[in-house]
Amino acid sequence: MGTLVASLFVIVILEIVWSYGGVDGAYVKYNTGARVVEGKLNVHLVPHSHDDVGWLKTVDQYYVGSNNSIQGACIENVLDSVVKALARDPNRKFVFAEMAFFQRWWLEQSPETQEQVRKLVDAGQFEFINGGWCMHDEATAHYIDMIDQTTLGHGLIKSQFDKVPRVGWQIDPFGHSAVQAYLLGAEVGFDSLHFARIDYQDRATRKNDKSLEVIWRGSKTFGSSSQIFTNAFPIHYSPPEGFNFEVSNDFEPVQDNTLLYDYNVEKRVNDFISAAMTQANVTRTNHIMWTMGDDFVYQYAESWFKQMDKLIHYVNKDGRVNALYSTPSIYVDAKNAANVSWPLKTDDYLPYADRKDAYWTGYFTSRPALKRYARMLSGYYLAARQLEFLVGRRSSGPSTSRLGDALGLVQHHDALTGTAKQHTTNDYEKRLAIGAFEAAAVVDNALSCLVGKKPGGQCSSPALTFSQCQLLNISFCPATEEDIPDGKSLVVVAYNSLGWNRTDIIRIPVTDSDLVVHDSSGNTIEAQFINLDSVTINLRNFYVKAYLGLSPQQVPKYWLIFQVSLPPLGWSTYFISKAATEGWHLHT
Repeated sequence: MGTLVASLFVIVILEIVWSYGGVDGAYVKYNTGARVVEGKLNVHLVPHSHDDVGWLKTVDQYYVGSNNSIQGACIENVLDSVVKALARDPNRKFVFAEMAFFQRWWLEQSPETQEQVRKLVDAGQFEFINGGWCMHDEATAHYIDMIDQTTLGHGLIKSQFDKVPRVGWQIDPFGHSAVQAYLLGAEVGFDSLHFARIDYQDRATRKNDKSLEVIWRGSKTFGSSSQIFTNAFPIHYSPPEGFNFEVSNDFEPVQDNTLLYDYNVEKRVNDFISAAMTQANVTRTNHIMWTMGDDFVYQYAESWFKQMDKLIHYVNKDGRVNALYSTPSIYVDAKNAANVSWPLKTDDYLPYADRKDAYWTGYFTSRPALKRYARMLSGYYLAARQLEFLVGRRSSGPSTSRLGDALGLVQHHDALTGTAKQHTTNDYEKRLAIGAFEAAAVVDNALSCLVGKKPGGQCSSPALTFSQCQLLNISFCPATEEDIPDGKSLVVVAYNSLGWNRTDIIRIPVTDSDLVVHDSSGNTIEAQFINLDSVTINLRNFYVKAYLGLSPQQVPKYWLIFQVSLPPLGWSTYFISKAATEGWHLHT
């Protein structure tokens, strides 16, 4: 009897192994070519890596993998590894969002590697999603800056791959604005928008009534033309529990070699199907998305793809659900083909709380100096680009590119928000300052050229050399504080980057009150002089010493204030000189 029972037990075990399949220590080619199957639950596996362009480390530290005592992350390894892994199997796919990282990597690649990547992109294996310089914040960033950083990334994709991203992928910002749905969704040309962070109570309600996926109408004015299919993830942008296959993680791999211990194909297939059915219960249609990635993962991409290869093979062999490599584009196409009705949303996903009494709202105002600096340089960047275009961009020398790059980075949802570490924030500010310095050189050269340019003529060597008052906030402007010799004039050029006429007030520090202001037609402009008080002068001297490391040579006595009138996208020139007679001006 004992022999018979033992024999039956062996037979049962062998039947289970044969039903799912095993490797027996030999090579097996996994069937990863699954596509959407009608009538089954389709589990779309979307491999991705969420790569912050600065957070715990600076953007360059993240790229090269330095300062790993803070966080082990190297985007260079991610892209190197993913490209090699995709080349091993034409069915594998991967999506990438942050073009600030990709641009760094792309410039370092050989022509052969670049050609290989172009083929992967053309084949749909490597897909750019979102495609901005960063994944921008949606609460503290100005919409112009959102557009600029998105344009910067899309320009790179278009120039190198002749592609335009279809998918908005805002998976980590701390709440979401209707501006994103309309302006950065429908208007950009995206056909879907995906994210993870919505209020925990809102998520619970939406899971209950299957409204995580909606039609988001971002503008009441533009109605249905402003709407976009929007997908809020059931939990986060990581995979279901037990399916994070980063090489450094503690996970249970699919063990399908029958000659080794711990054969577990049946268990892992059942785990997969259980997790899939749980998500299917909160989702409309028979399509669900698994976001197969997390922060800074795929540093050894084969660790992920090998497990997904096996799961697709064995899950589909089981037959209860259908698993496939996918992208958000493929997923949304399948959702659209289902032809079902979706709930309509018309307002923001703000504010955001991830649990009780944990509202992510402090970042609306944190690091105000960084927020102001970025906003100020945003307008300056616009004006500098206009002037750069008017005189023609040079092939060498100063340009606005570095400022554009720095502004693109600082829109990141861990930058402008103030949630990055202090040394990372310092890095953002340094990049902005360097970019502003180069853009200032562009502005100086352009204005010098344009002011001296004859109608219809070309810019020649400028007769005037302009400089800007970058430290007027501490009452410091060396160019205006020098004595103006008799018969000479201080030339002030004011540029208007807006598309309409503008009247504004110019305020500069001067040492003499016997000055007169004329416009370019020789008309005298009414001016006012205000005494600089001792408190202002002391603050000025302190901060000049702190910023520049030197004490100012001149001490201005007055603010010279006068009104300027500027044409749209144009400039006006004013001349400040010694007054012919004293007493014409107004003291206050």
